[in-house]
Amino acid sequence: MIRKKGIAILGSTGSIGTQALEVIESYPDFFDLQVITANGNADLLIQQAKKFQPNEVVIVDESKYQYVKDALWNEDIKVYAGIDALSQVVTGSEIDVVLTALVGYAGLKPTIEAIKAKKTIALANKETLVVAGSLINKLVSEYGVTIYPVDSEHSAIFQCLTGEYQNPIEKIYLTASGGPFRGWKEEQLQNVTKAQALKHPNWTMGAKITIDSASLMNKGLEVIEAKWLFDLKPDQIDVIVHPQSIIHSLVQFEDGSMKAQMGLPDMKLPIQYAFTYPERLKTDFPRFNFMDYPQLTFEAPDRKTFRNLDLAYKAMELEGTAACALNAANEVSVQLFLEDKIGFLDIARINESVMEQTTFVKQPVYDDFVSVDTLARSLVRTYVK
Repeated sequence: MIRKKGIAILGSTGSIGTQALEVIESYPDFFDLQVITANGNADLLIQQAKKFQPNEVVIVDESKYQYVKDALWNEDIKVYAGIDALSQVVTGSEIDVVLTALVGYAGLKPTIEAIKAKKTIALANKETLVVAGSLINKLVSEYGVTIYPVDSEHSAIFQCLTGEYQNPIEKIYLTASGGPFRGWKEEQLQNVTKAQALKHPNWTMGAKITIDSASLMNKGLEVIEAKWLFDLKPDQIDVIVHPQSIIHSLVQFEDGSMKAQMGLPDMKLPIQYAFTYPERLKTDFPRFNFMDYPQLTFEAPDRKTFRNLDLAYKAMELEGTAACALNAANEVSVQLFLEDKIGFLDIARINESVMEQTTFVKQPVYDDFVSVDTLARSLVRTYVK
């Protein structure tokens, strides 16, 4: 009998988390859900806990602790609250894989603690590597831990590299849909609304990542993540716009040959692959049909209009705390845009200014990332009247 893998899902109420639960539900003989967590969506967390019966749940918003505890009092489930609880629950002995599906910088500390506890990491929180890639890679090596990427693009690269580890990468191409504003120019973007920005053409995602996709910051963050995941130099990573989102990314080897991973857009596939690698479990997902897509098209990203992508490349070149500052600025500026306090084009302007103003540390330790993140966030607020 196969021993079930114990799974912890950090961020179970978000888009990735809910799809991960669908994967777990589809394969009850393979997975044993140990932990689920939510930031503030107490009602959905309670609903998930009652259905899946994990050992532990965490509600980060401490004001909702009693509400969750009361709702689950009759269940054999431990309930914790607060940000520190995220770092504690990932160390449980029954946990094999920690899916970090938190949004933003919040994923850094619990991922570090999971690595120290020698858990396999299924990484959907790209900001962990964006903010502190050098530190994370050092810890991964020290504790002998494996990170399996869950982002569709990085999962695609990972799948293309299976069986190719002895062959050096010449270049990788991360594909981008182009988002809802593909082909738009600066004057057209002056007055776009959040409702327009939240209408992604191909993927269903949370609000923050959807806005990042519209501004190309999501692709910028993925570029930085790819550098750390696959040990690449900036000039080995390229971005190409592929509106159909069928080719999820490509690898080019030194002999000039290329491998691509293709399929219909569905995040459950990379989630499942991260849980089951090196095996592939049979699914009932819809299959790609070439006749439905007689043309696959490609174009260069408009880096002049969508400046966040170039900011990410600049941060990647600088290393140190540059990407940490950029990520912090972006998290706050996106929130301000969602609150209708700044315009869409202001996101990149603020990000660039804050990245330039924030203290830069070339050889950072963990405390440097914390202080730079705090400073960058406070600087963004000065742009709002």
